[in-house]
Amino acid sequence: QVQLVESGGGSVQSGGSLRLSCALSGSNFNSYSLAWFRQAPGKEREGVAGLSTITDYAASVKGRFTISYDKAQSLLYLQMDSLKPEDSATYYCAATPYYMTYGNLRNKRLFDYWGQGTQVIVSS
Repeated sequence: QVQLVESGGGSVQSGGSLRLSCALSGSNFNSYSLAWFRQAPGKEREGVAGLSTITDYAASVKGRFTISYDKAQSLLYLQMDSLKPEDSATYYCAATPYYMTYGNLRNKRLFDYWGQGTQVIVSS
């Protein structure tokens, strides 16, 4: 079965960087749409970045975060630079076998498979 396992979360000071990884297994993901979401305490889960044949970013992270996928190793990454306290959240990777584009790549209702999450804490 499809499994997604995140890693790379942790604590960092404002302005610092982290790289999250998501190991995907159980299918050929080369044609999947993949994404990162985050959820802060008391808030809705929001789409941060998505990737299919295009990439799409939330306005709050554009220019600071980069999503990428290593096909050979089935690893999804989220490089996070210039981190801010408001980036603190639990981050989840997600996948769907359907093609997604702008407007859909960060819609949590359209993704079928989810990881367990990894926590990111950014201190000021």
